[in-house]
Amino acid sequence: MHQETLCVHNGTYHDSATRGVNTPIFTSSSFEYLDRENCPYPRYFNTPNQDVVVRKMSSLEAGEDGVLFSSGMAAMSTTVLAFAGSGDHVVLLDELYGGTHAFATDTFDRLGIQYSFAATDADAVIQAATQATKVIIIESPTNPLLGIIDIRRVAEFAKARGITTIIDNTFATPVNQRPLSLGIDVVIHSGTKYLGGHSDLCCGIAITSHEYADKIRAMARHLGGSLNAITCYLLERSLKTLAIRVERQTRNAHRIAEFLDSHNCVTKVNYPGLPNSRGHAVARSQMTGFGGMLSFELNEQRVSTKAFLRRLRMIRPAVSLGGVESIICAPSETSHAKISSEERRRIGINDSLLRLSVGIEHEDDIIEDISQALNER
Repeated sequence: MHQETLCVHNGTYHDSATRGVNTPIFTSSSFEYLDRENCPYPRYFNTPNQDVVVRKMSSLEAGEDGVLFSSGMAAMSTTVLAFAGSGDHVVLLDELYGGTHAFATDTFDRLGIQYSFAATDADAVIQAATQATKVIIIESPTNPLLGIIDIRRVAEFAKARGITTIIDNTFATPVNQRPLSLGIDVVIHSGTKYLGGHSDLCCGIAITSHEYADKIRAMARHLGGSLNAITCYLLERSLKTLAIRVERQTRNAHRIAEFLDSHNCVTKVNYPGLPNSRGHAVARSQMTGFGGMLSFELNEQRVSTKAFLRRLRMIRPAVSLGGVESIICAPSETSHAKISSEERRRIGINDSLLRLSVGIEHEDDIIEDISQALNER
């Protein structure tokens, strides 16, 4: 089936007693165990409401199995710890989401895990690997610079070396990119963003093979980042409109990126859909759409970043991303605030960089709001 159809139908639990078209909410945290092999329990990540989301997302990502978590960081940290331990080495991109970056720098040394950061380039990642490398973590497009990496090349190198590859696919979503089909081992999503899609859920998921899912699930049972039934139900409901939402957001983002790219108050636009952007050719080869996220730098000589944010009328300066409403933030003050200013400058995240999560509003209204807020001081 096509993605749009999978979003609506796949994974649904059809209750024979009520014959409802939607999955019921199973609120029990206690289930009878007699005469069954796999008794559900929320912290075992095997309840009916957890399972339906995993089945739907597995079909969308062309995976076999997965584990649903209470946050994107729970998904990422649990997955990393399932495959890397004391004495192992991990390669990570410089431009990874700030929470993943901080997870490595704050905890790996204490856990005895060695690590190296690499530029968003397949050659750089390959060169950073050592004989002790067990895990490579990438992101494409990256947060917030929208960098693109050749996913196939990284996956081919890692498979030849027996290294587990993990990708954060939050920005692209399975609608625009399916990394498992490109050779990646585990796909991570912060479901708080596009999967939930309405800025009201906190969740995460890892999609992979049956073998890898068993390893992740075993670690997850120790760490306990499970999701409750009601949130599972709301997430499943949101996933039904994922394809149509992301299609609209992607179309809007492309138009807005072109507008910003031609504006004299903007010095740089980061969007893989622009022909002059870094990684455009690679993005075209591995993505079906360029996504609803972009970032840009203002010309501070013409417009103050703070003044621009305060003049916006419809677009809200807020944290997170991927909702139906357009929101904007300064990564130096939000997603990457926990990274030192020196490290942010090294990566390329300066104080005038703004990350825009494009919503499903009419594109003309979004552009009009940006345009009026860019009035020169």
